Amino acid sequence: MPILTILIGKVYTRDRIVIERYYKKSTIGEKKNMKISTKGRYALRLMLDLAVNDGEELIRIKDIAKRQGISEKYLEQIISYLKKAGYVKSLRGAQGGYRLSMEPKEYSVGMILRLTEGNMAPVRCLEEKEDSCDRLDSCTTIRLWAMLDDAVKSVIDKVTLQDLLDWEMEEQKKREAEK
Repeated sequence: MPILTILIGKVYTRDRIVIERYYKKSTIGEKKNMKISTKGRYALRLMLDLAVNDGEELIRIKDIAKRQGISEKYLEQIISYLKKAGYVKSLRGAQGGYRLSMEPKEYSVGMILRLTEGNMAPVRCLEEKEDSCDRLDSCTTIRLWAMLDDAVKSVIDKVTLQDLLDWEMEEQKKREAEK
């Protein structure tokens, strides 16, 4: 069976036979995939950077942006969410910057993602709002969605910022050993 590759609205097989594909355009705000947004991914990277570079001095957004290759403006937006939630402390001025307000082991990945992404439930009917689905009592697929929700929660609520920090240190050691 030939392997298919999607490329700019067309599907090519290994034999280069072209089959036209038509995709329904999504409306504004409609989510088609279960993906973590850049805001969520960058929030994790920002928090990890603060953990990796924790020391005597506060860490400036400018330095994080440079190390992470992320826009300062975007990081400023994200850090404001983190600050309002009490996840980071800040100090203004020439010697100002940011640092974690708790130990890395006290932050779960789920805490950070829920702050930036909202509820992580795969379907609306599993969100914590009551009466979010009028078919809930007769829905056969709710069991599948609940299993998926439990699986995601079991990972993001188990993995901590300390775990990410440990993994980062392991990767740094590997990179140094390869030199």
